[in-house]
Amino acid sequence: MFHSYLGEIAALVTAICWTITAVAFESAGKRVGSISVNLIRLVMALFLISIFNLFTRGLLLPMDASSSTWFWLFISGTIGFVIGDLFLFQAFVLIGSRLSMLIMSAVPPITAITGFIMMGERISWLGITGMVLTVSGIALVILTRNPDSNMVGFSYPVKGIIYAFIGALGQAFGLVFSKLGMGSYNPFAATQIRIIAAIIGFTLVITITKKWRSVYLAMIDTEALKYISVGSLFGPFIGVSLGLLAVQHAPTGIVSTITSITPILIIPMSIFIFKEKVFLREIIGAIITLGGVSLLFIK
Repeated sequence: MFHSYLGEIAALVTAICWTITAVAFESAGKRVGSISVNLIRLVMALFLISIFNLFTRGLLLPMDASSSTWFWLFISGTIGFVIGDLFLFQAFVLIGSRLSMLIMSAVPPITAITGFIMMGERISWLGITGMVLTVSGIALVILTRNPDSNMVGFSYPVKGIIYAFIGALGQAFGLVFSKLGMGSYNPFAATQIRIIAAIIGFTLVITITKKWRSVYLAMIDTEALKYISVGSLFGPFIGVSLGLLAVQHAPTGIVSTITSITPILIIPMSIFIFKEKVFLREIIGAIITLGGVSLLFIK
């Protein structure tokens, strides 16, 4: 039974990991900046996953991967980790992990549309209904009506919302390219390739933007390093690897649906850790979004 639902179980644990890592990286990003957090957590994750692969596979680096696997996973790492996480982590700082992860629930609809365009995957009318519900749930949270002018506006900083949506696009395309490149290849080794691509990408970004001093200051901030360490363990190491294991043993849509419960899981953490006030419409919006994501992939 465990083996029969391995993909679904891995996806559920992935959702829990995303919840922990989102809160940890929000805390770190507010202290030392999102770009520094991104590079440091990737280096930590590469160390952890390299040691893990050495003991489990006998290979410190994924030298057994084919050139095609390297190519597609390198693209996946660049799009998902560098572009996607660059904007997502900045969204953590601007609008918080709770709202950012809710907006990330747009990943499954984007993935479905991408699959339709790139692979000819069918989207049912029920799936289209799910897309509408997902967008409606997110809109219920991020939009508000001004009682004076009756105009609809954003209830959170627009810049942060846009960054979160760009992060969702990066994650969706990264997932599709991971599926293309991984095949039956080891998911932890596949994650290692994606992390290597991301480290190269962020090294270029930090060099171009001249942010190396910020990275140094982040590395001597013990409180920030504590949060980054926790986020690195549960994020790019355990979370991403289990996510790839999930898509290897279950349909991508099912995996996306299960991992989309993160916005629900993160609500109590936001209340008790960040002492945030969560409005009823935000809880309802998160539930509607989750319902929409679920409908999207019902066969």
